Parts: sequence; structure tokens; C-alpha cells
Amino acid sequence: MDSQVLVALGLSLVGGLSTSLGALFVILNPSPNLKMLGLLQGFAAGLMLSISFLDLAHNAINSIGFLKGNLWFFGGVLFFAIIANFIPEPNLIPGSDVKSKKKYGDEGGKDILKKHRRQVMFSGIITAIGISLHNFPEGMAVFLGSVKGLRVGLNLALAIALHNIPEGVAVALPIYFATESKWQAFKLATLSGLAEPLGVVLVAYLFPSSLNPEILEGLLASVGGVMAFLTLHEMLPLAFDYAGQKQAVKAVFLGMMFMSASLYFLEISLPGDISL
Repeated sequence: MDSQVLVALGLSLVGGLSTSLGALFVILNPSPNLKMLGLLQGFAAGLMLSISFLDLAHNAINSIGFLKGNLWFFGGVLFFAIIANFIPEPNLIPGSDVKSKKKYGDEGGKDILKKHRRQVMFSGIITAIGISLHNFPEGMAVFLGSVKGLRVGLNLALAIALHNIPEGVAVALPIYFATESKWQAFKLATLSGLAEPLGVVLVAYLFPSSLNPEILEGLLASVGGVMAFLTLHEMLPLAFDYAGQKQAVKAVFLGMMFMSASLYFLEISLPGDISL
């Protein structure tokens, strides 16, 4: 079990610290390409959907039956739908005034930011809290996937890592505008990502050292439900907003193709029944 926790921690750190990449994207380029972020979010959404339906839910249904697999899956959907009502929605742009500017460095934009500095700072802090809360169940998902096998843990970590880059932007952008401090923007974005390995530690102590295989498959089906809800509720709308519907849909299917290929090749090299 110790090795499972260590590997899950390593995988979740990769995913969680991807928020730092998003912060770097902001502080090294104060006018980030939002279309590129939207495409990245669409690609990550495709990864998530493939994992949810073609891997986690599919395997659970094959292992524990159609009815039980679906009950666990939609239980995960319902659980995260309830949780989502209490989590602030992350936005890549802190406010409509900032969003409406063509260039962030123009004089009018500076005046707006000075007038609304506190509001923008508050927006960044709320977004950081919301993303941190999102990252807890993502860390739990990586741990449960790692218990199932290295292949599942790797796929989840990859999808979550790509998903977390735009989330790092969502935190760093308003903080950078409000404080004009690259370090503060980078620090807060990184801290919000570290909630993911904390989720690993939490679930490692909540569950016994040996899980019943049927319960493990059910929990993984629930993780699939959580990931599906997260994708459809939050990731796709952001992808549509910033990349446009047509381009975002293309990115989604590209992500699904990529993850399908990943599932195939990892299945060959790391069979799903090999636990850590």
C-alpha cells in the first residue's frame, strides 16, 4: 500500500503542479492566447470523456454488471453535482471590463484595473479556493486509479494535468493584474494545484489497505461519473467560449482519439490487472 500511495502522490503532483504551467503562461505572456487555452481545454475534455465512458464506466459494467456499474456511475455524477453547487465557478478572465479590452497593456485597461483592483484580487482568491476544492476529488481519482493499476493512474494523471493548465491561468491572471506581482500569481496558482496530492493523502487514510474488488470497481465508476460531470459542466463551456464551438468540438474528438490510442498502447505494455 505504501508504494501505491507514493506512486499516486507522484502522479497527482504532476497533475496538480500543471497549474504552475498555467501561471507561467500568464506571467511570461501577460496577454495569453485565449483561443489556444480553449483548444487545450477542449482537448483535455476529450481525454476526460474517453476515460470516463470508455475505460472507468466500461470496465465497471463488465466487472460488476450493468445495473451496479450505472448506479455507481450516476452516484458519482449526483455527488459532484451537489458539491459543485457550493464551489465558485472558475473564469479565465476576472471581469467583463478586462475581458472587453483588446490588449491588456493599454492605458484604458490600466485605469480600469486600478479602479477594480480589489474586485479583481477577490475574484482570483475565490477562483483559487474553487479550483483547490475541485482538485481534492481529482487527487482521490488518481489514487483509486493507481490502486486499480498503473495504466489507469497514468491516464487519469495525464488528463488532469492538461485540464489543470487553464485552471492555473484562471488563478494567476486576476492575481497578476491585481498585485502586479509575478511571484504572488505563481505562488497562489501552485498552491491551488497542491490540493490534488492532499486528496491522495486523505483518501489513502480513509480506505482500508485492501479494498474489495467490487467496491473498487464501483468507486472507479463513480470517479468516471465525477469526471464526466466536470467535463460537461465546466470544461466544455469554457472551451466553447474561448475557442468557438466548431474548433472546440474538433479538439474534443482529437483528445478522445489521443486517449483511445493511449488506452490501447498502455493496455499492451501495462495490463490493467497489474496493481502497484
